[in-house]
Amino acid sequence: MASGPVAVIDIGSNSIKLLVAERAPEGPLRTLTAKTIEARISAGISHATPELTEESMQRGLLAIRELLAAAAPHAPKRTILVATSAVRDAANGQVFRDRVRAATGQPVRILSGGEEANLIGRGLTCDPALAALRDFYVFDLGGGSLECLAFRERRIEQAASLPLGCVRVTEQLVPDSSKPLPTNSADLIRQLVEANLRDRFRFNLPAPVTAVGTGGTVTTCRAIFAARAGVALESSDPCLAVGHMRELAFELAALPLGDRQRVPGLPFARADVFPVALFTLGALADAGRLASYHHSFYNLRFGLADEALAAS
Repeated sequence: MASGPVAVIDIGSNSIKLLVAERAPEGPLRTLTAKTIEARISAGISHATPELTEESMQRGLLAIRELLAAAAPHAPKRTILVATSAVRDAANGQVFRDRVRAATGQPVRILSGGEEANLIGRGLTCDPALAALRDFYVFDLGGGSLECLAFRERRIEQAASLPLGCVRVTEQLVPDSSKPLPTNSADLIRQLVEANLRDRFRFNLPAPVTAVGTGGTVTTCRAIFAARAGVALESSDPCLAVGHMRELAFELAALPLGDRQRVPGLPFARADVFPVALFTLGALADAGRLASYHHSFYNLRFGLADEALAAS
């Protein structure tokens, strides 16, 4: 008999995501439904004392209600809501959690940076396409943070959560995201990435090594390449060459926001931060001498679902 299903809602800095999944004993996770809403609750995350605005909390509540409604037809036996960097770092994060509970009856669990990284790693090990990998890196770039993991023999050897999310860095380094980015943006982002990696994460796996990319930035990059190739996202090549990603970063950075928002495959609400996100992944690849990222859809939500189903 199958255990579950379980519903997981990941309240991220840039988007809020749903996964409803189940599995038979000893079997793989099976996705029943998945949905993402670009809610951007993290505006102001780079401030010395970040706070969630009233507008962002309202967007977050609406998104959570919509995702709970999408999960309901699958009659989940358990529903799990978690929040990451934006709510974790916000001075009024508890206010938002209280509002969610009052509106939906659901508690919101705050994940520490370490918990987030480890659950992303757990989710990646559920991806059947990666079953043959033994030693590999995993990078998940969100709106508030960058999660970095190193696996050796499929066990997490390193896990670091760095304040390099694309919303946070855009607010720090880009004076006006509606305009083309300043020409020195890539250099500034590289310096910031190198400073944050120092003493926090080591690229010490033997070459050649696979770097797995999860999260909205890598998914969006693959979607843009798929749209340009005229193929569906799921049918497109999951291996994204860093050189091609860098070319795309400079192409989009030279455009004003309105033109970026018309790029096929690039979500309207992500266009303001996407060039910074690509430059961040490019700088990360340079630091680790990585030639490509292998995209996976298996991320934090899958790690939480796997954890919940293992306990059921």
